[in-house]
Amino acid sequence: MTEAASDYKNSLPCETSQREAVCASAKQKELRPVTLCGGKALGRHLRRGGPRLDVYSSFTLAIFSLNNCRVTHRSCRGLRLQELETGILGPINCALEEAQKAIQQLFGKIKDIKDKAEKSEQMVKEITRDIKQLDHAKRHLTTSITTLNHLHMLAGGVDSLEAMTRRRQYGEVANLLQGVVNVLEHFSRYTGIPQIRQLSERVKAAQNELGQQILADFEEAFPSQSTKRAGGPSNVLRDACLVANVLDPRIKQEIIKKFIKQHLSEYLLLFQENQDVAWLDKIDRRYAWIKRQLVDYEEKYGRMFPLEWCMTERIAVDFCHITRAELAKIMHTRAREIEVKLLLFAIQRTTNFEGLLAKRFSGSTLSDAAVKKTEPPPPSTNPFLEDETTPEEEAPMEKSDAEKPKRPKVPDNPFHGIISKCFEPHLYVYIESQDKNLSELIDRFVGDFKAQGPPKPNVDEGGAVLPSCADLFVYYKKCMVQCSQLSTGEPMIALTTIFQKYLREYARKILSGNLPKTSSGSSGLTITSLLKEKEGSEVAKFTLEELCLICSILSTAEYCLATTQQLEEKLKEKVDSNLVERINLMGEMDTFSQVISNSIALLVQDLDAACDPALTAMSKMQWQNVEHVGDQSPYVTSVILHIKQNVPIIRDNLASTRKYFTQFCIKFANSFIPKFINHLFKCKPISMVGAEQLLLDTHSLKMVLLDLPSIGSQVVRKAPASYTKIVVKGMTRAEMILKVVMAPHEPLVVFVDNYIKLLADFSTDTFQKILDMKGLKRSEQSSMLDLFRQKLPALSSGVENAASVSLAAPTPEQESSRIRKLEKLIKKRL
Repeated sequence: MTEAASDYKNSLPCETSQREAVCASAKQKELRPVTLCGGKALGRHLRRGGPRLDVYSSFTLAIFSLNNCRVTHRSCRGLRLQELETGILGPINCALEEAQKAIQQLFGKIKDIKDKAEKSEQMVKEITRDIKQLDHAKRHLTTSITTLNHLHMLAGGVDSLEAMTRRRQYGEVANLLQGVVNVLEHFSRYTGIPQIRQLSERVKAAQNELGQQILADFEEAFPSQSTKRAGGPSNVLRDACLVANVLDPRIKQEIIKKFIKQHLSEYLLLFQENQDVAWLDKIDRRYAWIKRQLVDYEEKYGRMFPLEWCMTERIAVDFCHITRAELAKIMHTRAREIEVKLLLFAIQRTTNFEGLLAKRFSGSTLSDAAVKKTEPPPPSTNPFLEDETTPEEEAPMEKSDAEKPKRPKVPDNPFHGIISKCFEPHLYVYIESQDKNLSELIDRFVGDFKAQGPPKPNVDEGGAVLPSCADLFVYYKKCMVQCSQLSTGEPMIALTTIFQKYLREYARKILSGNLPKTSSGSSGLTITSLLKEKEGSEVAKFTLEELCLICSILSTAEYCLATTQQLEEKLKEKVDSNLVERINLMGEMDTFSQVISNSIALLVQDLDAACDPALTAMSKMQWQNVEHVGDQSPYVTSVILHIKQNVPIIRDNLASTRKYFTQFCIKFANSFIPKFINHLFKCKPISMVGAEQLLLDTHSLKMVLLDLPSIGSQVVRKAPASYTKIVVKGMTRAEMILKVVMAPHEPLVVFVDNYIKLLADFSTDTFQKILDMKGLKRSEQSSMLDLFRQKLPALSSGVENAASVSLAAPTPEQESSRIRKLEKLIKKRL
């Protein structure tokens, strides 16, 4: 197609070249070119009077040749297009015809292959049909021969079995019976055949006869009556036990039951309820008797019964069940005679015997209903988890033990509780005994404290935990371990109640009861005695011994708080899972927390009261007569002296409880700073020089308070940030008050704005106190108060906006104001 198109393009320049030749000829003859437009144009040219006739002849020839050329070109172009179509479509049609022929050939071959495959399959079926028939025939023949052999064996075996049964040849019967039973299973599908059904009935009859015969032999060898047959076991009985393994399991169970009953009949006679040896004080004789019986059984009858029967263990288990029932019956009858020592003695001997059984036997014969295995709890980091076999160890709850936790010794033997469960209903005697013992222990602690007095201040034990606290928790641990070995059910809940009772008693009698009293007339430590203040009355300062005692009680309360939490966790691990929710010692923890708070409040009150005379002296000084600013005032020296006397003692005695020393510092700052500001307001009138002196004193107190946590200590530590923030905010307010007092009161607007800027206190009472400190007259004060009240509406709106932005961040001034309001409210109520 491409070649034909190129030929067509090459033929186009023919007409153009002819036209160029005609024009060139006319130019040579100096003729005007005439458009080759046909005869009409030529006629017009002639009518105008054109050139000569020969010229027209030449044009005629040229036009004629040109027309011939056009016709020739058109015909050539048509021929070329036809050749082009023929050249393109020809090969395509040929290829299409060839493809159709190939497809027809392929279909033909596929059909041939399919026909051949069907013929091959038919041939294979014909070939294998005979092979299948031969396989079926072979399988049927084999099955028939096997069935006939089994039938022959069954018939012969049944005859032999009946004969051996009559002759009591149990040794041969054991093997033969098992074979007969196995062969009979092959004929389970053919029981409809009379002969097979007859053989099956004969086998069952032989089994029943064997069972009755063996039971009769055992009854004859071991009669149920009290008279025992002389002589040991026979080989006949040993073979009879092998036969019983093949017979109905009820035969085996009947043999075991009768033998054990006969073997333990003597035990029931010896330890009847009316016998002296049946009581708890002679419980060892029960266990000694069964040990002898088990040894005797092993010697006489150990080889008679098969090992898989576990007869020794079965005898021991039945003995345990009988003993448990007999002990429960006799303890119910003689419940008033049960004493704690006797009960614990019996429980100890019983648990020892259960442990011995666990070492000797596997517990495979125990039923799930009789004994319930206890799953060990997960490991804990509780300090109570040290070795529980040595409860006499001192300080069992130290932090070093928490680093090496041990799993509690939970009984994991299958015999645990198989006898000792009968003692659980009577454990109330043990609980009552522990109640009595703990009451005596608390009384002894109280007596020892009164006899020995508080800890000495000049020894290392000052501020240490009271020894009675460790003794109490050691006894708690011993009781808990002992009770958990006896029972992990309701008795543990009862013991927990006893623990709670004496934790409260210890906190009340030993800790709170020995805190120093604030006055001789007070009956004890109360909130009223801590908050009650009487101006002008001297509050007795605690001695060094009393300060050490308070710190010691505080440390003891903290130890009790932490250990009580660990005790709660340990009790929850020991008790049954369904009783965990009933163990809660939060009330006792709150009691110890209250003792800690009271101790800190006493320390704060003592130091605060010691500083009161100095602050009173400050408020009574004539500050308007001060002529020059000197060193710190005497009252500041007095305050610093009291701080340096008390704080180092408290810090050294609370070295092990650093966080509570920090609480003491914070509470003292919250108490002292508002009181100092209140006494500052009482200093009136104040001159400019007096205000400067007070500002100097305030700065000195501020620096002392900032250094309060480490004052008098060789090791300088940075004060906690929370404490530093309280001191800086509070004392800065005192400094701002003095700066306002020092500022000139004229002009009034400037003074009021300065007051608002420095103090940011919108209370009229505070503004009135500032004016009193300046010593202004009432007329001057009234004008200032009016101006201040005029600014209050705008200021209050600004305060509300500011409060809405920073509501969660109250200033120390606001905190101090809240504390003062609380104190006033309590005083009014009192």
